[in-house]
Amino acid sequence: MDAAREVLRHEHGGIRWAKVMIERAEVRPGSGADGYAWDANLSYGGDINRVLLRSEGEGAGTLETVEFRALASHAISPWFNLQAGLRQDFEPRPRTYATLGVEGLAPYLFEVEGALFLSDKGDLTARLEAALDLRLTQRLILEPRAEANLAAQDAPELGIGSGLSSLEAGLRLRYEVRPEFAPYVGAHYERSFGRTARWLTAAGEDRGDLRFVAGIRSRF
Repeated sequence: MDAAREVLRHEHGGIRWAKVMIERAEVRPGSGADGYAWDANLSYGGDINRVLLRSEGEGAGTLETVEFRALASHAISPWFNLQAGLRQDFEPRPRTYATLGVEGLAPYLFEVEGALFLSDKGDLTARLEAALDLRLTQRLILEPRAEANLAAQDAPELGIGSGLSSLEAGLRLRYEVRPEFAPYVGAHYERSFGRTARWLTAAGEDRGDLRFVAGIRSRF
């Protein structure tokens, strides 16, 4: 019976699969150099345990931020996963972080994510993200999204001040040509605060930036 139960478990719940998800691949035209951004991940595993590789970054003319995360994900409830692993930044300066966070589906279908990052230099930062899909029709979806970045201490070499360092908010309207492929248009706003904002101003950059965006969301 043990062998039969193992076959049943494997065929009805023990299946492993891989998924590539391109959350955002977009351009952000502006009065100066056009901007661009991406957020993509590859995951492999089952319903309870998965391995996640994630890359995200942005730039305008030149790369401004590039990061890569390798995470182990474990389901702690039907709705939330605990994630732990490493994050490697390549821009603006190379730096390695240990990371611990949770992600999942909150009430009212909000997709939420929160993570703590401790760098090899002792810097402690946090990131909070939330997004919601508002289905206007079977194919047309409006997605508001917000992200907040916080720091426990100043990191002048990275241009990050303690407290709330930056806030991003976006509104994207996408059309699902197929469930696996959806082009979108929208707007994206970024705003820096505190010492982060003062350092940007001293460097001749704006504290806030509002841009039109156009891109694609895809999975396979």
